[in-house]
Amino acid sequence: MKILVTGATGQLGYDVIKEGQCRGMEMIGVGSKDLNITDEPVVRQFIADLKPDAIIHCAAYTAVDQSEDDQENCWNVNVDGTNYLIQAAKEIHAKFMYISTDYVFNGLGDIPFNETDQPDPVGYYGLTKYEAEKLIQAHLSQWFIVRISWVFGGNGNNFVKTMLKLSESHTELNVVGDQIGSPTYTVDLARLLLDIIQTNQFGLYHATNEGYCSWADFAREIFSLTGTSVIVNTIDSEEYPTRAIRPNNSRLSKEKLRMQGFQPLPSWQAALRQFLNEYPKG
Repeated sequence: MKILVTGATGQLGYDVIKEGQCRGMEMIGVGSKDLNITDEPVVRQFIADLKPDAIIHCAAYTAVDQSEDDQENCWNVNVDGTNYLIQAAKEIHAKFMYISTDYVFNGLGDIPFNETDQPDPVGYYGLTKYEAEKLIQAHLSQWFIVRISWVFGGNGNNFVKTMLKLSESHTELNVVGDQIGSPTYTVDLARLLLDIIQTNQFGLYHATNEGYCSWADFAREIFSLTGTSVIVNTIDSEEYPTRAIRPNNSRLSKEKLRMQGFQPLPSWQAALRQFLNEYPKG
């Protein structure tokens, strides 16, 4: 199976390619320097020449705060760029997997959002991801949309690496405790994405490691597992203002995965332990 992966230099794209290669798949990874997804003629020609069996679209404009003031570029990448890939995939009848986000929801309540809940993004980043989801469902028949959250991996920056770096110069940290979600290890997620894309069980999925926690809980577990003496003070979101609103409830139900017979991912604690064993300094 020949699979094109966009966002190949990012956390998830990197591990998807690595996992596919371990399985003997033909993996072609592209970053923004290899393929400008906002250039429609270039995208169409590239896909037509390559003729992949499937496209896993990990590339995105993910600077959540910056997107509020850089809306044109965010839209160009997340909506227009995705649309160009959609049309190119349609022309060669390739499967299309889109990596979406918990930010398509408004973050209200304390019940996990399921795949059939109506998206209601409160920030511009989430809006563009939802607009792309709608385009996929309108124009393709062989599609997978996979919503993920709180990703961490070996390639790139993430919360785990940030906490470990801060622990080098701080003995006490204030971390938000009223935002709840599921940390998700890209190695675990990559395995699942490739399991899914080899099937014809098309549709919308939520995929994260099992269990929920706050960012403060996540930080405490990082320091506990690494034997790092840092006091974590729990603060509310209001005490750590950001340009874009973060969802307080990022819980995602994975019922669809179970119904379709896919193996749930390990707990977020087990995933974190594995990550720290493989990347002891983050």
